[in-house]
Amino acid sequence: MTPSVERTVYLTLLVVSTKSVEQFFSRHAENYGTMVEVSPASVGPHREPEGDAEGSQQAMVPLWINGREEPGSSTFDVVCPHDNQTCWKAASATTEDAFQAVEAAQSAFPNWSKTKPSIRQETLLRAAQLLEGRAEDYAGFMTLEMGAESGLARYFVLALSIKMLRDIAYRISSVCGSTPTCQEDGTSAMVCKEPYGVVLGIAPWNAPYVFGIRAAATAIATGNTTVLKGSELTPRCYWAIGKAFSDAGLPNGVLNIIYCRPSDAPEVVNAMIEHPAIRKVNFTGSTNTGRKIGRACGQNLKPCLMELGGKNSAIVLPDADLEEAAKACIAGSFLNSGQICMATDRIIVHSSIASAFQATLKRFLSPTHGPSASPTTVISSTSQSRLQSLVSDALSTGAHLLYGNNDKNDDGKSLGVLQQGSAGGRFAPVVLGGIEENMVIWQEEVFGPVVGVMIAEDEDHAVKMANTTGYGLSAAVFTRDLRKGLALAKRLESGAVHINSMTIRDEPALPMGGVKNSGWGRFNSSSGMEEFLVTKVVTWKD
Repeated sequence: MTPSVERTVYLTLLVVSTKSVEQFFSRHAENYGTMVEVSPASVGPHREPEGDAEGSQQAMVPLWINGREEPGSSTFDVVCPHDNQTCWKAASATTEDAFQAVEAAQSAFPNWSKTKPSIRQETLLRAAQLLEGRAEDYAGFMTLEMGAESGLARYFVLALSIKMLRDIAYRISSVCGSTPTCQEDGTSAMVCKEPYGVVLGIAPWNAPYVFGIRAAATAIATGNTTVLKGSELTPRCYWAIGKAFSDAGLPNGVLNIIYCRPSDAPEVVNAMIEHPAIRKVNFTGSTNTGRKIGRACGQNLKPCLMELGGKNSAIVLPDADLEEAAKACIAGSFLNSGQICMATDRIIVHSSIASAFQATLKRFLSPTHGPSASPTTVISSTSQSRLQSLVSDALSTGAHLLYGNNDKNDDGKSLGVLQQGSAGGRFAPVVLGGIEENMVIWQEEVFGPVVGVMIAEDEDHAVKMANTTGYGLSAAVFTRDLRKGLALAKRLESGAVHINSMTIRDEPALPMGGVKNSGWGRFNSSSGMEEFLVTKVVTWKD
């Protein structure tokens, strides 16, 4: 099976039966792409990439600096979440390495900024073609490094990143200024769009190809040069992006990619932000880290674009199609083990349908997440422990288990972990009821396969609960009445509201970003292109 870019598929929706998945996507193909035939092997456990240095488990992951692979002066282990075993080592960038990357980008900027838009477009399109041709191996890197299902890696993350790269490439020719009319007689003016210079991009581990492409390619497309700091958890994926762009003929220094051990990251990142050549920063990641980066940018007067965490709510109204709502809520909660910033953390259900909805939710969960099902993989045992702490805190302060595994803790309460002490990070999906404001899980982003169901007395109550959070990234509303859905969308404090679909939605044509503690600015679409351009006014006397 050779899927095209358009055949984007969420293959890890294994939380519902195969038939239900097919029916769900057949009704919402315009949102999620065309359904494809999937064999069990294609969504099974990780496969080891084959080949030479590009796929060998023994190969060290180098840095990309000035068009060359640099080994760095030290390395760190990259651990596979499936078994906690080292899959390879990666070069750990020092401050000196980071400065070399910044200076390489600075040297490349004068020529790249003058490169014709058609040349930039052709380069990006070649890179997209190379990514597409290497999809199987590159998906294997993601499966090993972050524990993602191979189907999710290849047919969702990689496919979306390729679509995104092509969309960015085709938008290059649409960047334009304007010629406004001046009030003063005899004076003319034009408004120009120009690149910033060197842009620093900082991207996370949970969808490395998507976040790496949008951070780097948008900067490159608009005539900037860039240093991309990839996650230490998925360095091979970020290396693969650099390899594709290098092989596509991108000039040396236009894209530089580094990563480093976690203990060195604050020093390395702050040093780059302070470097006078860095003119703008874009960051995707947690709100806590975003605060630190935002503070550093503010101190150095560097503009920054931030897409941060979310505490996303799905509201189910009395007139909703309960089956479709349940399937979408399950997908939004447990896709990629819930490790997506747009994942559904809270399901807010109208009291009149609460019992019926919860029964429907359990019915669609049961086929693949019963007591005998394997737990999903989370990024690390540390993440597993954090999730367990959130669930335990909620259960100990009044919440109850609506769905989960039958294992018990010392108090006899059911927990989500299926394999305590097992190799790797594993956690079974958990649905909690009775969530209250005094619980940590009420406000804290979960970022894992745990979701809470809350009961609302009416629409006003539902909106109030959804807005009672510092975050505002994504939300969903389920109703058969579009007018009602649109009315609620206006009241929700969120960067996006999706009516009758899950909270997870990222496509190149739609601006992506949040409000409140979920960040500011927008990736994707023409809005994303504008983020990487400076507006200059030129006037003259006629």
